[in-house]
Amino acid sequence: MKFLIVGAGAVGGYFGGRLLEKGEDVTFLVRYKRQEQLLDQGLLIESIHGDFRSIPKTIVEGEKGQFDVIMIGTKSYHLEQAIEAVKPFLHEKTVVIPMLNGFAHLNILKQAFRQDKILGGLCFIESTVTEEGLIQQTSKVHQFMFGEFDGTYSERVQKIEQAFSNTNAMIKVSDSILQEMWHKYLFITTMSGVTSLFKQPVGPIRELAEGKATIKALLKEIATIMRAEGAPLAEGIEEIQYERFLSLEAGMKSSMQRDMEKRGLVEVDHLQGYLLEKAADHRLKAPILTTVYVNLKLYEKQLHEEKRWSLL
Repeated sequence: MKFLIVGAGAVGGYFGGRLLEKGEDVTFLVRYKRQEQLLDQGLLIESIHGDFRSIPKTIVEGEKGQFDVIMIGTKSYHLEQAIEAVKPFLHEKTVVIPMLNGFAHLNILKQAFRQDKILGGLCFIESTVTEEGLIQQTSKVHQFMFGEFDGTYSERVQKIEQAFSNTNAMIKVSDSILQEMWHKYLFITTMSGVTSLFKQPVGPIRELAEGKATIKALLKEIATIMRAEGAPLAEGIEEIQYERFLSLEAGMKSSMQRDMEKRGLVEVDHLQGYLLEKAADHRLKAPILTTVYVNLKLYEKQLHEEKRWSLL
């Protein structure tokens, strides 16, 4: 199978790199600057599961080619640009797998492509990219999960699973990918919310009784909104995810917190903002989620001002 990975960053670069490491046919769709970086020094992965370096195949927007599987590993604020960039690379049987957090991107993808071209996808990984282009992966978990929305074990899912088999990553085909995506959304929005709000990794937050109480309350707020929206959440998922939060490595940070530390863009509208819109639709109050949202929007405003002044 021919894979096109959209973006060679912390997510797409890592899992695409593991496919490449195995020997699969992988190409990265990147910007010119990243292409120069990859051609000059290679795709570099530094991981507790093993380092990897290779000069990968790359293309940029406007070039030609067709691919069997397109995996979108960009941030949400680059999604629409990514969609336009990949349209020329699809053939009749191409499968598109998003690796984004959240849920709002599914409607955008379904409007851009036929619904039957899209599989559900998500990943659990703590990784970041340095200014030099090094992908650093630092935790035990490096899982990519995908599946058909109707839960069937289709021929195309089997082929993709075969391609991923024996890669240096945790790969899982899910027969309930829609539920898995909502569960991931609940977890990542809580984790990114508290770590960005308190500017701390998970360890110091949960050492405080008040920190634990905040985590519990935020999980409950978000789950209440999701259930009102009709999300197929498992019974007791809040308690399950709270226990999972307590089991995380103490130094673990969310990608949103890392983005803020690097003075980068954040996915506040895609994650917290989307949920607050749904809360308003159902007339639900979410005071902690609102506090998280305000904190992130103030950060965005400050970042915008910094960039504006840097151009003067």
